[in-house]
Parts: sequence; C-alpha cells; structure tokens
Amino acid sequence: MESTTLNQLLTHMDHGFDIGVTLLERTLFFGLWGVPLIVLWLMAGSVYLTLRMGFINVRGLRHSLAVLRGDYDDPHEVGEVNHFQALATAMSATVGLGNIAGVAIAIQLGGPGAVLWMTVAGLLGMTTKFTECTLAQEYRVIQDGQALGGPMYYLSQGLAERGLKPMGQLLAATFAILCMVGAIGGGNMFQANQSGMAVAALGKHLQWSWLSEPSVYGIALALAVATVIIGGIQRIAQVASAIVPTMVGLYLTAALWIVCHHLGDIPNAMGQIWHSAWHPVAIEGGIVGVMVQGLQRGVFSNGAGTGAAAIAHATTKNPEPVREGIVALIEPLIDTVIICNLTALVCLLTGVYQPGSIVNGIELTTTAFATEVPMMTWGLAIIVCLFSFSTIISCFYYGEACWRYLFGEQGLLTYKLLYILGSFCGTIIGLDTVIRFSDIMVFALGIPNMLGLLLLSNQVARSLDKYWHTEHSFQSPPTTDHSSSSNP
Repeated sequence: MESTTLNQLLTHMDHGFDIGVTLLERTLFFGLWGVPLIVLWLMAGSVYLTLRMGFINVRGLRHSLAVLRGDYDDPHEVGEVNHFQALATAMSATVGLGNIAGVAIAIQLGGPGAVLWMTVAGLLGMTTKFTECTLAQEYRVIQDGQALGGPMYYLSQGLAERGLKPMGQLLAATFAILCMVGAIGGGNMFQANQSGMAVAALGKHLQWSWLSEPSVYGIALALAVATVIIGGIQRIAQVASAIVPTMVGLYLTAALWIVCHHLGDIPNAMGQIWHSAWHPVAIEGGIVGVMVQGLQRGVFSNGAGTGAAAIAHATTKNPEPVREGIVALIEPLIDTVIICNLTALVCLLTGVYQPGSIVNGIELTTTAFATEVPMMTWGLAIIVCLFSFSTIISCFYYGEACWRYLFGEQGLLTYKLLYILGSFCGTIIGLDTVIRFSDIMVFALGIPNMLGLLLLSNQVARSLDKYWHTEHSFQSPPTTDHSSSSNP
C-alpha cells in the first residue's frame, strides 16, 4: 500500500514537472526555419568570435598544453587553485554524461549525422570558451583572499566601462538567476537521471531488484553530493582533479580498445556519419533537424557560450587573463571533438544503433560497450557514476557562486538543500522531461552571456594580440594592464 502511494506521488511529480517544462520550452525555444533562434544565436556568436580572435582555437593549442604542464604556474599569485585544477573543475562540469548519454541521444534523435554537427559545435566552442574565461580572469575580484569571477562580474563591470551600466547589471542578474536554476537542471538532474539509468541497468543484469529502484540510487546520490558541496571550491577542485583524469583515462581506454578491434569498419562508420549529415533518413526536419540535434547536443556537451566554466577559471592563480583563456579553449576539444566522436564510433562500430530503436540515452552506450567488453557492464556503470558525480559537484559551485553574487551568504543553506533535492528528483523524473528542462536552462544562459562576449570582444582581441606578440618575441608574458586594455 505504501509502495503504491509513493509511486502515485512520484508519477504526479513527473507529470507536474512536464507541464512546467512544456510552458518554458514554448517560450524559449521558438524557431526560425525549423531552427531554435537560441541555437542560431550561440552558433553565430561562436563563428564571429572565432574570426575576430584569428582562429585562436587552432593556433593556441600548443601554448595551452605548455601552460597546463605548469610552465607558467606561480604559487605566490593570488587565487585558490592552479591551472590544472581549474581545468579539471570546469571539465567535471562539461566532460560528463553529455559526452556519453548525450551522443547516444543525438544519434537517436538526429541520426549518425548529428555527430558531425556536434564536432562543429566543439571546434567553434573553443574560441567562445577562450573569450569568456579571459574576461572572467580580467574582471574577477578578490574578497578576503578569495577570487570571485564569472559572467556576473564581466557583464556588470565590463559593460559599465562602456557606458552600459544598467544593461550590464540587468544581464548579470539575469545570468546569475538562470545559472542557479540551470545548475540544478542541466548540471544536476540530467546527470542524476542518466547515471540512475546506468545503475538500474546494472541491477537488472545482476538481478538485484533493489538496485533497479530509482529512489534508492537517488537517496544515495543525494547523500554523496551533500558530503562534498559543503567544502567549497577547494574541496570540489581537489575531488575533481582526482576523479577527472581517472575517469577520462578509463573511458578512453575502453573506447579505443573497441575502436581498434574494428579498424577496418571505421571508414564505413565515418562515411555513415557524413552521409547521414546531408542525406538523413526518417529524421524530423531533414538536414535542418540533424543539424539542430547535433548543435544542441554539442553545446550541452561543452557548455561553450553559457559562461559557467568561466566561474571556475576565474579562481586560478594567474596574473595573465589571456593565458587562462588559452587553457580553457582545450576543454571543448577534449570533451566534444574527441570523447563524443569516440562514443559515436563505439555505438556505430558495435552495431547496437538501429534507427527507431527504443533504447534510450545511456542504455545505448552501455549496450555498445557491454557487447564488446562484457565486464564493462560493471565498468561503465562505475565510470558513468563518476562522470555524473563530478559534474554535479562542479555545477553546484557555479550555482553557489551566482547565489553569493546576488544574495551573499544569506539563505545559502536553502540553495544547498534545493540542489541536493534536485539530485534525488533527477532520478525519478522521466528522461524526455529532464532532457528538455536541461536544454532550456543551459541554452538560456547563452542569451545574456553571448551578448556580453560580443560587446567585449574587441577588448579581448586587443589583449590577445598583445599577449601573443610578447610570447613570440621570446619574452616573459606581461600582466595585462586592466586599465588600458579595457578602454573601448
């Protein structure tokens, strides 16, 4: 009797949430020629920034690796974490189930051709990440020895310097509100939902009925999240820097092992991706539908243009804003261009993808890995949980930073409790509803943030030119003079 009542309550919660998401979706995802305007906005902005920064996404890669090696680290600089820890924290929020489940969802909804457009979104997103993380460093503030930064600060301060103070304050407040809610949605509930499905699949495989119960995993996840988010950015950075290399290494090793066992089939798989991108079969919206699915999943995967990663990169011990942007641009390359394409190849090479299949999200990827490596039924469930957990705790820091920007310490415990509740709710709400809500919140962040990036792009381009000239003159990179570089 109690079980029936609980199931009815959960069903009503799911239905009510679905109604609210539908209303939001109709408001934010209106389209032009079948393409949501918000997707066009982010992609057009990324193209402009790539051109304006002189393709820094290509020419800055080598220098990015040098900075990550620690060649430029200075322990005496103001900040809380080093370059690698900031990268790990940011990548914890981007290298997650968007790269595993998100690819499977893109292939299901848009066909294999969607992978091509995910790759395009990743390559363009590299410059966008560079721009927003450079600005985050330049406009960060130091309060009681703690570095604070992100879109909230460069939108309010940067636009104020251009005589647009009211606009800057409005955009900053809008971003902060959206980020607080978006962290619970895209950064928390989606991850909880998909990792819960992976654990449930493992429970069915092992015939452990209790493990297949979503609420059991939801409670366990919520408790685990609660133990970490109390520690702040340094605790989160420590956990992320320990988890991210391990889980990425394990996942890439398994994926590469499968790909190497199907080397002869790779040309056919790549041809399938290319052909499907331009000649889709039974995909709603045709070529445009494939493109939209790929671009949406790509942006969701790497977060470029949403500004969230800039909050983590603002905390690094670094005297040079451009240098931090150079570090950040490698994120979309790893999580979208490399990891997403490997995931897609695994799904295609193993033959588990079939058009019209009812297998959803993470289940498709899990089946693909388990087909080739039976022990990956266990292994991928563990990797997925690590991906999910690291993303959830990193995105909490983003939401917390925005709460502090708006309200200070007042009511912060309330936000923490809501975030923990979101971890539980994500496991019991339907996949379709969670995906739609996550998309809405992630893409909504791009409205105020991309506008700010475009308005401040000339300043970033000048700082980049100055820094790049110094680097290629074989001199020590100077600290950017904020007062001079911020003049319009």
